Amino acid sequence: MEKEQEQKTLNDNDSSDTQVDQNTTIDHGEEKKEEEKVISPEERIIELEDKLARTFAEMENQRRRFEKEKDDAFEYGGFSFAKEALSLIDNLTRSKQVLENDDKLKDTDSLKKILEHLEIINKDLISIFSKNNIKPIECLNKKLDPNLHQAMMEIEDDQKEPGTIVQEIQKGFTIKDRLLRPSLVGVSKKTQNAVKENPKNKENLEDK
Repeated sequence: MEKEQEQKTLNDNDSSDTQVDQNTTIDHGEEKKEEEKVISPEERIIELEDKLARTFAEMENQRRRFEKEKDDAFEYGGFSFAKEALSLIDNLTRSKQVLENDDKLKDTDSLKKILEHLEIINKDLISIFSKNNIKPIECLNKKLDPNLHQAMMEIEDDQKEPGTIVQEIQKGFTIKDRLLRPSLVGVSKKTQNAVKENPKNKENLEDK
């Protein structure tokens, strides 16, 4: 019986020693982790300098964006208003066309006076727009430019090089260096007869 008690005491002591060793190992592991996390003052300064540089760079980019938005608002703040105001010129043009096509008014002094007044109003509007950097696009007899013109139809014309603007359907405008609206135009193309009579086409047909 005494031997059994002695053996139990020895086992308890061994278990207690093992537990102490495990706790000691855990404590050493935590100490190592803490040592690894410790940053030297020099590294901390470099880290803070990097964060500060990033913050300044972000602030500078934000400042530039705000400056650009402010400039755009100042330069082009009236863009929508100007675009809507162009309907005045469109209505004047349509009014002139209606009056000119009215058989009852043709060749009358009344029509001439009305057209003269409408032309004066139109010139005044163009002048006001020009003072505010809104200018009409000159397009007749020029090559089609997709940045300024929108082709609405093709018109047969052997006197003009294909792609030349021969008709202005609706006048286009720019505001400073931006397109306010494109010119709606008709461009020239060769007639079918001219294509058939082209000597090269004849030779190709004969070869076939």
